[in-house]
Amino acid sequence: MTTRLVILGEYDAAFAPHALTDAAIGHASAALDVAVEARWMSTAEVDDAALAGSSALWIAPGSPYRDLDRTLRAIRFARERGVPCLGTCGGFQHMILEYARNVLGFPDARHAEYDPYASNLFISRLACSLAGRAMDLRLVPGSRVARIYGATAVHERYYCNFGVNPDCVGRLAAGPLRITGADAEGEVRVIELPGHPFFIGTLFVPQARSRPDAPHPLVTAFVRAAAGERPRVGT
Repeated sequence: MTTRLVILGEYDAAFAPHALTDAAIGHASAALDVAVEARWMSTAEVDDAALAGSSALWIAPGSPYRDLDRTLRAIRFARERGVPCLGTCGGFQHMILEYARNVLGFPDARHAEYDPYASNLFISRLACSLAGRAMDLRLVPGSRVARIYGATAVHERYYCNFGVNPDCVGRLAAGPLRITGADAEGEVRVIELPGHPFFIGTLFVPQARSRPDAPHPLVTAFVRAAAGERPRVGT
């Protein structure tokens, strides 16, 4: 049986994280011995039929996306219907935005890359760009992401210029979504939704560390969830 993944984003062969995404899925597929059909979909092409036919959704790096509203619609579809969803870099940012609008009740929540002068920016420009940097971060003990890694201290690579607005962290933490990873300064780097089959967002790009002989644990856990396998003990 083939597991069908939709990778949502504007594919660019010259953008390293996109090629890394394809490779990481291949590494995980081989490690799990799971047949995976991964298809890139432009955000402008999102519709319910395409989403309903997929086993899981990966919101890829590379924003701004062509269609913000359709991107948020896809994330909401995955969140509400229990479809495994992984968001990395720009995908993480848009998971935050969808959650702020549709769960926390802030319909005016905005992303600075689209609307830099909006009054309610949940996603703002980072004071210092993380593009091309690799940094340490801490994971909350007992969180799903910590169990997936089997560790609470990890080192990951970033490609981003935007992140969670520090002024909005309190509002973000008020709902069921959990902040489960932060850097040394306490800035939000990982989120997850308890009770969901797989709903995890990372500001970093885990696919950058995946190798054929060492698939990234987070990507592997995502592909396992997409295939409908039960999590292994500890994950």
